[in-house]
Amino acid sequence: MDDAVKTKIDYEISQIDELIEKSKILITLCKNKEPDFIEVTAIGGILHSFYNGLENIFVLIGKTLGFDFKSSPQWHRNLVDFMFSQPDFLPSDLRSLLTEYMGFRHFFRHTYGYTIKWEKCSHLFLGLSDFWLKIKNSIEKYSQM
Repeated sequence: MDDAVKTKIDYEISQIDELIEKSKILITLCKNKEPDFIEVTAIGGILHSFYNGLENIFVLIGKTLGFDFKSSPQWHRNLVDFMFSQPDFLPSDLRSLLTEYMGFRHFFRHTYGYTIKWEKCSHLFLGLSDFWLKIKNSIEKYSQM
């Protein structure tokens, strides 16, 4: 992987790190009480931004590996499949949860904030830091190869 792509990946990682850091107050709050409408709407935006950042990284890697973005209107899902097909990149146990984050992003882009249900996204938000550490570790190992 060339230095320009690594630099872009490092930038995306720093952006997600900052998103997670700034979200810690809300994550802590939501561990102690169910969030209200405004908090759930903010959570939706955070989860959406998080997945967008991951997808930006996957696009950078996919381009270097020849992923064909024009092959299907479902390229978002195909990109995830492609990332998991790369040897020594993403552990298979992350696939299900990554697919849920992708699904939430799709839902969020096509809905109104008041339709977000805390009980359906709480595990994604409350587990965000832990999931990020796992996937970040995989990304950093891969980009150093």
